[in-house]
Amino acid sequence: MTERFASIVLCYHAVSDDWNHLLSVRPRSLERQLRLMLARRYRPGSAADVAAGGRRLLHVTFDDAFRSVWNAVPVLNRLGICATVFVCTDYAEGGRTFAVQELAEEAAAHPDELATMDWGSLAELSERGIEIGSHTKAHPHLTSLSDRELDAELRSSRERLEDVLGIPCRFLAYPYGDHDARVRAAARATGYDGAFALPGRERRRDTFALPRVGVWRHTGLVRAALKTSSLSRPVALVRGWE
Repeated sequence: MTERFASIVLCYHAVSDDWNHLLSVRPRSLERQLRLMLARRYRPGSAADVAAGGRRLLHVTFDDAFRSVWNAVPVLNRLGICATVFVCTDYAEGGRTFAVQELAEEAAAHPDELATMDWGSLAELSERGIEIGSHTKAHPHLTSLSDRELDAELRSSRERLEDVLGIPCRFLAYPYGDHDARVRAAARATGYDGAFALPGRERRRDTFALPRVGVWRHTGLVRAALKTSSLSRPVALVRGWE
């Protein structure tokens, strides 16, 4: 498939007017960015459609399952956009504050903004047609884990999601976009249909390294257009927090 007809997967995190952080986009900015993609004749598609190699599709993902993702649901419904929310299952137990090491200070200062969805909220999200995927158990750097630890993070999170929500967990998003050949092989072995990463220089298509474009607080319309253009995507470097 040529870059001209490649699909676009956008990677978001929190959706909030109040949290002035790299990971948090404003609801109005989100809607403007998605309308831009639709105006460029991208068609809404599911994660499975993208993984299957669909042409010129638009899919939206949200990592970490922050509660503020609910602010995006009216926008997604209004525009008919398909989305996947990637969940760290350890945090879904009670909807814990997402206090990973990199966000410890933010979690202390803004605990409500870093609150995650609990199982009931995730079930409701699924009932509204939004796919739920795995973001591992606890959001580690997967490439630094032993084989046993890696298997536990990938397998246990998928099985926990399926057991609690009663739906298949088909897709994984790598925390921090961090993966290598061993991690990709483990994702295959633990039963996922595919996995999402972030942009890189690799041109060869890999269902277990599906590229996404990170969208951040400072990403305006012009920057969004440039980041999703066929000229910039093949050589995009991973930037930002994740």
